Amino acid sequence: MKSILITGGAGFIGSHVVRRFVKKYPEYQIYNLDSLTYAGNLENISDIEQEPNYTFIKADITDATVLSALFKEHDFDGVIHLAAESHVDRSIANPQVFVNTNVTGTLNLLNAFKDAYGENFEGKRFYHISTDEVYGTLGENGLFTETTPYAPNSPYSASKAASDHFVRAYGETYGLPYVLTNCSNNYGPNHFPEKLIPLFINNIIQNKPLPVYGDGNYTRDWLFVLDHAIAIDLVFHKGRNHETYNIGGFNEWKNIDLVKLLCGIMDEKLGRLSGDSEKLITYVKDRPGHDLRYAIDATKINRELGWAPTVTFEEGLNFTIDWFLNNKDWLKNVTSGAYLNYYNKQYS
Repeated sequence: MKSILITGGAGFIGSHVVRRFVKKYPEYQIYNLDSLTYAGNLENISDIEQEPNYTFIKADITDATVLSALFKEHDFDGVIHLAAESHVDRSIANPQVFVNTNVTGTLNLLNAFKDAYGENFEGKRFYHISTDEVYGTLGENGLFTETTPYAPNSPYSASKAASDHFVRAYGETYGLPYVLTNCSNNYGPNHFPEKLIPLFINNIIQNKPLPVYGDGNYTRDWLFVLDHAIAIDLVFHKGRNHETYNIGGFNEWKNIDLVKLLCGIMDEKLGRLSGDSEKLITYVKDRPGHDLRYAIDATKINRELGWAPTVTFEEGLNFTIDWFLNNKDWLKNVTSGAYLNYYNKQYS
């Protein structure tokens, strides 16, 4: 039996990873550690909460004492570290929160892992999930590879870059057995509606303005979250120690083109006239330090582990929209209270 700690497992990506591991590996004991901040939601994993190989732990990775006690109690064989503050806009408003969680929290986990096992890391693995934003921005050509120099341009990406460096440093200094992945923009079910796709789905449903930054020509590579969960599974089990793998969807879209595509699909699904939702597009003041383009070269993970996206963007986007349309209670629950205050401050 393996004992696996997954941090941030009540969040968007984390919930899909937890579900996959609980269902695919009944012989594993899966511990989901989440502090349940605004983006952490136990509704995301309510379907597995009664499974015998699943345990939820409400705790914060910024609490080093709690982490140390958990490692001593459970003797985890592996850590899959997803817990993070991840929204660029929020990092611009309050960088310190991102340092606390993404840097200090990761350092606490590394220390708990190292101190629990000393120099005997036999059969252990620390898997750190990061972002393509640590690489900075691309021009019209080129792709991010695993050897692209780091050049973060936002407090969020700077905090993730710092956490990546600490993971690698612990590998070199203490022999800690780690793997690290940098992924492109995820989308899919359970996505908290502060990111582009779920935000605009929610706003179209409510006939609210669709706030597009600048001229809308910023380009992102989109990855379906279930394909990302498959990749995480492969890297955790088959990735080589002290290696980095980039995970991308080979699926670049300019923001404005994506928004118009989304509007067209939503008009059809909601029975509206073609072009109705596009009238909601509103150009707003650009984000400071806005990166022009992200694009991932996922050749390495394809070559070494055989991973490739299984879902086309059209399939994934339709699946995602249908999920949100069929789960309006979930959407209503997560867009009340503090979220409304944040939204009004950000986009008004």
